[in-house]
Amino acid sequence: MKKPKWVIAKEQAKRVAANETVWLFGLHAVRDALENPAREKLRLVVTRNALERLGDAVATGGLEPEISDPRKFAAPLDPQSVHQGAALEVKPLDWGTLEDVALGQGAQPPRMVLLDRVTDPHNVGAILRSAEVFGARAVVAVQRHSAPETGALAKTASGALERQPYLRVRNLSDAMTALKDMGYLVLGLDGDGEQSIEEAVAEKRDRAIAIVMGAEGPGLREKTRETCDALVRIDAAGGFGSLNVSNAAAVALYAVQR
Repeated sequence: MKKPKWVIAKEQAKRVAANETVWLFGLHAVRDALENPAREKLRLVVTRNALERLGDAVATGGLEPEISDPRKFAAPLDPQSVHQGAALEVKPLDWGTLEDVALGQGAQPPRMVLLDRVTDPHNVGAILRSAEVFGARAVVAVQRHSAPETGALAKTASGALERQPYLRVRNLSDAMTALKDMGYLVLGLDGDGEQSIEEAVAEKRDRAIAIVMGAEGPGLREKTRETCDALVRIDAAGGFGSLNVSNAAAVALYAVQR
């Protein structure tokens, strides 16, 4: 019996994903990845100076480093990448399912950040740093039209990518509905929200909370807005001005934690 086309396409996508690798670069990102036992490491390219600066992390990573001339750096990176003489080829991390992360045990009521088509890797990297600082369970993005796990994202995350779950889901609205079924209060951040985020969570900080952020410019899509429990805003002094998405994520996480 011939397999349906959608089954064949799904199997091909799985094979592609299994073979996918990422080049991380920069001393901080490479060091943290080398020291992460959950990270599958494939190839380490370093200059002699970077090797000295990475110290024991190279031994911990268990890879034989390839010494490269800094003027002809051997790793296949974008020429504009600020690699600091260190690059590491790895497999993407597997953090498990949304349910695994959302229902995991923790001392505090869980917090999640959901990203609706935020494509800039620097913004996502900065959000991962904030999520780690404020103890969020995960940052969740859609598989398409979002920033994948890349060297630029990892460098901006400054090591947080190794510790802060970054999940990719097929459908954001479905993920939001699943979180609501798990008991999460799902709040969409929107400049026209009827109440401030502080007002929305004033009596609800003991609940699990997910904050949904839209891309700068387009904001939240209509389906995303409709799926939220409420739309909330970050008040600005004088009623004008706005934050970029990574700064807004940090403020929102602080607001729901304190």
